[in-house]
Amino acid sequence: MTEPLPQALIDTIERELLVRTRLAPADLLFVFGTRHGVAEFIEAIADLWRRGYFKAAIVTGGPTLGEARTEAEVISAGMAAAGVPAEVILTEHRATNTGENVIFSLPIIDAELGLRNVRSLIAVGKHCTSVRYLMTLERHWPEVDKMLAPVSHYGHAAEEWHLHPASRDRVLLEWRKLGPYRDAGFIADWRETPESHEDRGG
Repeated sequence: MTEPLPQALIDTIERELLVRTRLAPADLLFVFGTRHGVAEFIEAIADLWRRGYFKAAIVTGGPTLGEARTEAEVISAGMAAAGVPAEVILTEHRATNTGENVIFSLPIIDAELGLRNVRSLIAVGKHCTSVRYLMTLERHWPEVDKMLAPVSHYGHAAEEWHLHPASRDRVLLEWRKLGPYRDAGFIADWRETPESHEDRGG
């Protein structure tokens, strides 16, 4: 039986890695590609669209082993099937890591929407990686206001991550990455900025 994690460590990880932000309507949904939990991603994104949380979306993710289509192709097709209009979905098909997700997406966003026209975004990504998405965006796109809609695909409540071996191991792996990634300059410190608008999404 796996020994329970110290409560102090659980509290620190939840405060510094598994962050929660306010959620308000944004100019852009930024979807970090995945090959795991695709159905859960699509369900969460479709719900955000129905509730009026974004005007445009970019889905970023390249090819993965054993899958002919890119992550962006798979997720964007699912989004369209779930009711997100295809014309509001931008795609990026080369990225193989979180940094490339942002680096390769910025020129596409600029060409199609204009970076200066995007003042706020909601990042969608795996629950276990939460703050690293925001810190990667901060490193490469500090000007935009960033929010987060994390998706848990482990079949249990997100807050129970430390009680289940698969999610616990993945969260601890992500936790150990933060310091080295920060030291290497891959990510930048992020803090939620207060905004005057209220959560209007229901």
